[in-house]
Amino acid sequence: MRILPAAFFLLVAFIPCHAQKPNIVLVMADDMGWGQTGYYNHPVLKTPHLDAMAAGGLRFDRFYAGGPVCSPTRATVLTGRTHNRTGVQSHGFALRKQEKTLAVALRGAGYATGHFGKWHLNGLRGPGVPILKEDTHGPGGFGFEEWLSVTNFFDKDPVMSRKGKFEEFTGDSSEVIVAEALKFIGAQAKAENPSFTVIWFGTPHSPWMGLERDLKLFANLDERSQHHYAELAAMDRSLGTLRAGLREIGIAPDTLVWFCSDNGGLAGFKPDTVGGLRGYKGSLFEGGLRVPGVIEWPKGITKPRVTSFPAATMDIFPTLAEVAGLPAASMLQPQDGQSLRPLFERELGPRRKPIGFRSAVRGALVDNEFKLYSKNVNKGDFELYHLGDDPAEKEDVSAKHPEVAQRLRKAFQKWNATVDASVAGKDYPSGKVDSPQPPRIFWTELEAYRPYFKAWRERPEYQGRLKRKK
Repeated sequence: MRILPAAFFLLVAFIPCHAQKPNIVLVMADDMGWGQTGYYNHPVLKTPHLDAMAAGGLRFDRFYAGGPVCSPTRATVLTGRTHNRTGVQSHGFALRKQEKTLAVALRGAGYATGHFGKWHLNGLRGPGVPILKEDTHGPGGFGFEEWLSVTNFFDKDPVMSRKGKFEEFTGDSSEVIVAEALKFIGAQAKAENPSFTVIWFGTPHSPWMGLERDLKLFANLDERSQHHYAELAAMDRSLGTLRAGLREIGIAPDTLVWFCSDNGGLAGFKPDTVGGLRGYKGSLFEGGLRVPGVIEWPKGITKPRVTSFPAATMDIFPTLAEVAGLPAASMLQPQDGQSLRPLFERELGPRRKPIGFRSAVRGALVDNEFKLYSKNVNKGDFELYHLGDDPAEKEDVSAKHPEVAQRLRKAFQKWNATVDASVAGKDYPSGKVDSPQPPRIFWTELEAYRPYFKAWRERPEYQGRLKRKK
């Protein structure tokens, strides 16, 4: 009888690690609105590859970015915590080194980790430039072994940093980083290592520079909108390249791909970007926060469907922690997200944990069908919306549902107090924030970039920033 357990453990020892843990790919657009998908019947934009992901996986009709602008949401992805807790109050703030990140946790669990594209968590503002090798708050400082990254948004023919070495590329930026990410993923699969890959696009952030082949698809639009939608068409094509690449490598069934955007859509484009929602990027209304959200994982999501369960980027870390079997200690508390792993198999009913948001003096709390909103938390002014009946947030229903308004106001204030404690550093073992943090400055203020000013001055993305610099 003793032979059976020994044989069992011998068998387990020969199972390659990639069979036990799925590969993970997180993909994020930059400024893509909730309405900018083919599966929502956008009037001009076709997204056949994103549509295919949605048809084969779990599509969220109510998926929220963790913040109304880019850096905050990126912080929530890596920590599972609302961005204010992490030191990233708005765009361009640096992520605190005291935070526990998803990349560090997965690396500790045997995953190879790679970051490709936009970073924007190192305190530098302005159009994206290659990240310096000595930058302590670049991807390498937060658990990524391999990285090909820029500080912020980037566009056609990008110049990027491969672990500190600057390289120039030709072509659409989305297609460039997907091709590079696939090289990393393929190498890890060949070595039988599970991989965690982050692909953060620069699309469709300004400056808008579409390829000629894609501009032709939108010939009836104004020039600005043409380039904007051309970038999205190329980005969708790169998703097709990613999915085909995973199949060619032979790991598609074992790979979880999670797509979303970092904030709501942009104003001033025709057709509109937010699908009839209220507000745009920068707003805590639905148009500024609700974004496309799709998870494709053939072995883990076997019955594709659409869910109206409210979810957010804060849920990514706890979900993947359960998927990969990470210890609870890998996540810093308090966590603002919850694991969505059970949702892969069945509907869960109401969400048990409301989704909180803070941005400057504004605040919001999403609790299933209801949403509490304040344009100034300090003044105590709150509005209540019923998103099920009124997704465009046209009517304040506080008077119709006073008990709900009171309950959510108390819940928000309780949550808000915990965020204040986090901002002060109370979540860390030392009970305080290590200082100094990297300053929030434009990269043109760093001497290390000055030698590149002359060469970069003619690049379209840098012209506005460098035209007065010597």
